[in-house]
Amino acid sequence: MTAPEFDELLDAVRRAFVDASGAAVPTEVRLLDPEEARVVLGDRVAVAVTDPALLADLVPGRAITAAVAIAGDGRDAVVHTTAEVAGAPAAVAAAVEAATAHLAAALRRLRGEAAVLDALHSTGRELTAQLDIDRIVQDATDAATKATGAEFGAFFYNLVNELGESYTLYTISGVPREAFERFPMPRNTDVFAPTFDGAGTVRSPDITKDPRFGRNAPYHGMPEGHLPVCSYLAVSVISPTSEEVLGGFFFGHSAPDRFTARHEYLAEGIAAYSAIALDNARLYERERTMASELSRSMLPVAPPTPGLDVVTRYLPAATGSKVGGDWFDVIALPSGATAFVIGDVVGHGVTAATVMAQVRTAIRCYALLELPPSEVLRNVSALTGGLFGESFVTCFYAVHRPADGTLTFANAGHLPAILVRPDGGPEQIGEALAQPLGVGAEFPQRSTGFPPGADLVLYTDGLVESRTRDLTLGVEWLLAGIPSLLAAADLGTAWDKLVAELTLGRHDDDIALIHVRHRGEDPA
Repeated sequence: MTAPEFDELLDAVRRAFVDASGAAVPTEVRLLDPEEARVVLGDRVAVAVTDPALLADLVPGRAITAAVAIAGDGRDAVVHTTAEVAGAPAAVAAAVEAATAHLAAALRRLRGEAAVLDALHSTGRELTAQLDIDRIVQDATDAATKATGAEFGAFFYNLVNELGESYTLYTISGVPREAFERFPMPRNTDVFAPTFDGAGTVRSPDITKDPRFGRNAPYHGMPEGHLPVCSYLAVSVISPTSEEVLGGFFFGHSAPDRFTARHEYLAEGIAAYSAIALDNARLYERERTMASELSRSMLPVAPPTPGLDVVTRYLPAATGSKVGGDWFDVIALPSGATAFVIGDVVGHGVTAATVMAQVRTAIRCYALLELPPSEVLRNVSALTGGLFGESFVTCFYAVHRPADGTLTFANAGHLPAILVRPDGGPEQIGEALAQPLGVGAEFPQRSTGFPPGADLVLYTDGLVESRTRDLTLGVEWLLAGIPSLLAAADLGTAWDKLVAELTLGRHDDDIALIHVRHRGEDPA
């Protein structure tokens, strides 16, 4: 119904409100929101509103004597009056319905189509907002099975492993997964081929009567024990970027002719959204893996250091996309001293991992020249000042000299280190000494004793900060956990346990840490 047509209908209804002499009475029009229209009108074009409670909700504070609600294409309204009228509003509504009977079916169809589109777009938004492949395929299978009214649905999809080999997985909806576990993966038979080849959608009222069914030696028909399938619907999932067939949806029902053109439309829509979501997830996973592997390849194995026990850990982000910027290093210097480095590139992904590799190499070069910590950081900051764009790098650099038992350090915007002396509890050192690399120009250094029995801990913020935990609280928890960790017989195992406790196994940023324990042996 066009806007002019709706306005004409509205005027006709208002003219029908007359008194006993046949004169028109004053009326008012109130537009209805979609929920009100659904309650008042349902699927009808015109309704006399007689329920006092409903009238009070629609037009509060007025003594309504007569009211008629009418539906338009997205414009719904109630015509009402407080005057005395002759004739029943129901007669007006009946006349309107009779005059617009040809519009009622169209209105119901339009509202039905709108509901279908809303449901499809809602499913699409949920799917494309995800990056976890397992969740995407299961949610898509559940949504498509429900939308098509299938008794069960399956999604067979292809992934590529780290060796570049393709393998097939599947999800099930509507029935327990055990119902299909003893059956092999579908072969590229005449029935399945159009779906796996991306040739088009297959919809059959009775697949058992399809001439392609059961003609693929050595098997014929349904495997023994397979759920009965009569109505059959299969839709390809095709990448919009590479046009590669990522997999296919398959839906079954034991009764014939259960899938309609609308079901086909819904299944194809969900398949299209699934393809976009899978493309995004696979791209994200490839970048995340590349960044993680690049970061790992740049991290050293801590060399044996006389008189010191060194425990290191690097854990890429367990959730989210934050991977690639954290690193540690342990550098044996020509003089017999040892440098300990912990750092974090602000940023994530392959770019952050690449910047990290460059900064780590620069620090190693200056460290091997036996420059003091302040000079190492100053030179690296000057060298990389234009390297990071809008990003920057935090770094804590410390040197242990066994000859005099000192620890000399400088901090470029990083979290303070934790020092535990033999006769004391954990204390933070090097807090807020200077700005990050690429930003700061001066990096004051400090020295402190590092006697036998002392421990030093350097770490990145992924250990103590998350989306659900404040940094300050995380540091407090770490400090509280240090004493029991130091009492453990195996530092490595104790750290694994403490990391798990602090992060609950769901850290959304990289974690790097170094723990140095001075055993007290003679360095010679």
